[in-house]
Amino acid sequence: MRKFVFGALAGATLLASTAVANANLVANGDFETPVVPVGNFTIFSVGSASLTSWSVVGPAGTNVAIVSGSFVQNGVTFNAQSGAQWLDLTGFNSNTTEGVAQTIATTIGDQYQLTYFIGNTTGGSIFGTTSTVNVTLNGSQTFSHTNSSVNATGLTWQMFTDTFVATGTSTTIGFLNGDPSNDNSNGLDNIGLIDQGPTGNNGGGTSVPEPASLTLLGAGLIGLGWFRRRRSR
Repeated sequence: MRKFVFGALAGATLLASTAVANANLVANGDFETPVVPVGNFTIFSVGSASLTSWSVVGPAGTNVAIVSGSFVQNGVTFNAQSGAQWLDLTGFNSNTTEGVAQTIATTIGDQYQLTYFIGNTTGGSIFGTTSTVNVTLNGSQTFSHTNSSVNATGLTWQMFTDTFVATGTSTTIGFLNGDPSNDNSNGLDNIGLIDQGPTGNNGGGTSVPEPASLTLLGAGLIGLGWFRRRRSR
């Protein structure tokens, strides 16, 4: 009977450790703080310290904006991908290589999975046709993705995934605007970073519990329940 108890505990411990290992390392990745007026937006200039957990980076005088998901302009509703707010990398009357960056503690040799959503609209007359985000690691451009979805009345969000191996005890990840100067919308939302473990550990680990782990937990819990019923009799 004890084997069933040990199986349940082992399964529960395995899932708990998996959840901890796969916790999102990015703070305020969906830009829900600071809260902006509903149906409006708030500008954050380069050097600003008020955009929670993020630094605004880029040429002097540029800015980004946190936008309410109910904001409407030129017939386009700028809906968020996650929560109630999202980040516009083009800011307000500011459209160059501005963006945001965050420094995150990392483990040398571990592989990390970076996910994020880029929002694009083809509506209005000033929002362009595509949205491109350039991703930097420690100041060097490493990834670049473009959302070319067609949507004349709102934002279509597309998820992109990148992986990298940490080379230091901290990594600064930046997201920079890659749109031309006449494109005034470039959405960024729901950023996640998962530590997948050492690169030599089964290809860097996995971000979800393996089916075998779930089976182990299920079998253990069933056995534990059966054991308790036997004792109650």
